Amino acid sequence: MNTTKAPRAAATTDTTSPARTAKSGWVAKTVRQREIPVIAALILLVVITSIINPLFLSPQGLKDLMLNATIMVILAAGQAMVIITRNVDLSVGSMLGLVAFGTGSIFNLAPGIPIPLVFLGGMVFGAVLGIVNGLLTTLAKVPSLVITLGTLYVFRGLNNAWAGGTQYFAGDRPTEFGGLSVDTFLGMPIITLLAVVVVVIVAFFMGGTRPGRDFYAIGSDPDAALLFGIPVARRVLMAFVANGALAGLAGVLYASRFNAVGATTGTGLELDVVAAAVVGGVAIFGGSGTIAGAAIGAILLNTITSSLTAVRVDKFWQQAIVGILIIASILIDRLAGLRRAKVLRETEGRHV
Repeated sequence: MNTTKAPRAAATTDTTSPARTAKSGWVAKTVRQREIPVIAALILLVVITSIINPLFLSPQGLKDLMLNATIMVILAAGQAMVIITRNVDLSVGSMLGLVAFGTGSIFNLAPGIPIPLVFLGGMVFGAVLGIVNGLLTTLAKVPSLVITLGTLYVFRGLNNAWAGGTQYFAGDRPTEFGGLSVDTFLGMPIITLLAVVVVVIVAFFMGGTRPGRDFYAIGSDPDAALLFGIPVARRVLMAFVANGALAGLAGVLYASRFNAVGATTGTGLELDVVAAAVVGGVAIFGGSGTIAGAAIGAILLNTITSSLTAVRVDKFWQQAIVGILIIASILIDRLAGLRRAKVLRETEGRHV
């Protein structure tokens, strides 16, 4: 009787183990997702801040959180595309400033211009600036960090020369244009919904199209991508152009969201944008990361600023915490990369 029971027990164990293995594998895979720690940190931050200051999650508080994150989310989505190709664009703040001031100028010169045309013009303007960055990077074969650091000052200088001491205020724009950051739909500001649409479109492009997948291949190994027939220069140029177009869109929304635009608009934003993408799990060395992660990173950084302000923490500590997050994200990404390389070497050694 013992010999008949043993096979049954073994059979029972064998039939259940694949399901358990699959379930545990799915859980492990989910936990390893780069976005999970960021989402957990965001939830924890919101819960703790709301306990300390209950007004933090009031209807107006939630609306302010969404509005504050909107422009950064769009910029982070564009920056993520560039970083995934193993590049970076430090000029996005200057591009946003140029487009924002240009938007105020258009309304001053042509008060009756259709608003959709303003959005289109802003995105085209931004795309042209992105072409400049992309061409200089791909043709001169100079690291994008150096190129875009230069164009940051060039674009900022152009904005200073163009704007001078001129500023355009909320009263200089049409009421319906300013209403984009005031009016809501299903409880969400219109411009925030627009940012959500942008993230969905860019995420689909990166994951569901051939050019988007090429971005990842280029970031993983540009030389191998070239050998496989991927037009590396064209794809990198495409990433810069798309990033410029999104910076242009963000510039138009900035003109709608804030009370004034002038020569200093967008100053310092570029570092926050790179930080948002990196904190959201986009590898600074390229080749991995998601658009959704970059957007979540942008929301987390903006929420940190809002929550620390809500509990009256000094601004120095706000900046220090952001810096710590950036360093931690880069170190985690580097350690994960070394671990993957070690596993790959061990796997190859077993097959030899």
